[in-house]
Amino acid sequence: MEQLTNYINPELLILIPVLYIIGVGLKKSQLNDKHIPLVLGIVGVVLAAIWTVATMEVYTLHTVLMGIFMGLTQGILAAGASVYVHQLIKQETTKTE
Repeated sequence: MEQLTNYINPELLILIPVLYIIGVGLKKSQLNDKHIPLVLGIVGVVLAAIWTVATMEVYTLHTVLMGIFMGLTQGILAAGASVYVHQLIKQETTKTE
């Protein structure tokens, strides 16, 4: 868990289960499975960017650019962690069958 918080802000760790649940819902939809990671990445970036901008105190060009960068990187990392968790669960359930 400590390694995870080295890369993803602790406040944004909640995105991992949220994106996982969204991914499960998308899996049941008619969306092609190969597009699910892309959709999760986009949703993760948008949610991380919203949080980043909402918690900013000063709106200068520098802080806005930093917020965009943080939203992009944190959203992609959270989406990647969500897909990774999904694959771990999938592999574990496949072993027991």
